[in-house]
Amino acid sequence: MSGPGGVWLATGTLLLAAALVFHGPPDADLSVQMQNIAEGHGRWATVHWTAAAALFLIAGASFLNLALNPRVRHSPMLSSAWMVMALGALTTFSTAVAEASVVAVAADRGDTNAFMTWWAFSGGMGNGFWALALATALVAYHDARDNVGILPRWAAIVGSAFGILSAAGWTLGEQLGIGIGGPIWLISSLLMCLWLAWYGLSSSSVRSGQATA
Repeated sequence: MSGPGGVWLATGTLLLAAALVFHGPPDADLSVQMQNIAEGHGRWATVHWTAAAALFLIAGASFLNLALNPRVRHSPMLSSAWMVMALGALTTFSTAVAEASVVAVAADRGDTNAFMTWWAFSGGMGNGFWALALATALVAYHDARDNVGILPRWAAIVGSAFGILSAAGWTLGEQLGIGIGGPIWLISSLLMCLWLAWYGLSSSSVRSGQATA
């Protein structure tokens, strides 16, 4: 990963991890979810503006990596994974902005029609997080296979598992409406973000060491 890209990735994923800590698992019952947002609409807005900034940085890190890292450009799988991560982050960015603004206001005002409409929009665009999670799994899988990986092989395998679990939790909770999906998504996504921060910082250190060697 490019030097600046690693720093962007680490900063973005640490911000996203902080947002997830205060986000809490989404409720499959939308009436309960609306009430939860209404009771803490200020916190909800702050969390999602933070998430929007984080996703912007993650998308930027992915594009920097695609532009500046020859190792990525020469691997079809790796370049595809980083492009999917960039697009997934940008798509989810729109979800974070919508939830920080119109969703929070609609819940606070008790405007059920507006809430349902914008929640459906947010849910659709939020599928970008599913893509981001799968992209993370692919990046980690590639690192595990690489003879000179950024992280130890066991760590790369664990990172791939976090990405797969995050995508699975999203599918269960958001697509199938199964309650356990929310906690699975939240916990695995938090761990995935911490793993990506480690990956970003480690790759930045490796690139800096190569530049000074």
